[in-house]
Amino acid sequence: MPRRSASGSAARANSRLSRESIVTAAVDLADREGLDGLSMRRLAQQLGVDAMSIYYHLPDKNALLTAMTDAVVAEIEPPAPTDAPWTEELRALIMAARQAMARHPWAARVLEQRQDPSPAVMLHIERVLGVMRRGGCSIDLGHHAIHLLGSRILGFSQDLFDDTPAAAAPPPEQFAATMPHIAELAAAVSHDGPLGGCDDDIEFAFALDVLLDGLERRRAGL
Repeated sequence: MPRRSASGSAARANSRLSRESIVTAAVDLADREGLDGLSMRRLAQQLGVDAMSIYYHLPDKNALLTAMTDAVVAEIEPPAPTDAPWTEELRALIMAARQAMARHPWAARVLEQRQDPSPAVMLHIERVLGVMRRGGCSIDLGHHAIHLLGSRILGFSQDLFDDTPAAAAPPPEQFAATMPHIAELAAAVSHDGPLGGCDDDIEFAFALDVLLDGLERRRAGL
């Protein structure tokens, strides 16, 4: 029986290649190795194809990253309609987005760097606005809410500064005399959320609840 050639195997793999299979493999690779481990060459190796064949479906790495984040955002499952207040429905939608981000922590970094929303992000924003409008919010309040919530709409928040262990902040005792309140806070709290930094689930939910409470007060004219 003749031995199959490597080039023949690659040709068959290339013929089965699709945009969806590429994006799925790229998301899996980024989940395992992070964005630093993602390259067109590394992705091609995982797919068992020639690297140039990927460019037939996605012209460059930026297009790949956009497709990957769209795939992640598409995982967000809107909660089933209920008779609950609109704030609870929106909270459930945003927390569902957070669950998707927690499954793919690298996605937040890509979304932070994007200037324009992708199709899946636009659909998610449409759902957010739909919840607000059904809840009696004005168009103007919906507009303000999009700016106010910012990246929290997608389940993550952009921190003021990096307080991860790698940032190597000085021990509290070194600046307790001049900044006692920061020292007090640093000694009392710990942050180990799935998305890193000060973005743990409790803080995220607290900030979201405060924002939603404020929006409801505006809607009600209080």
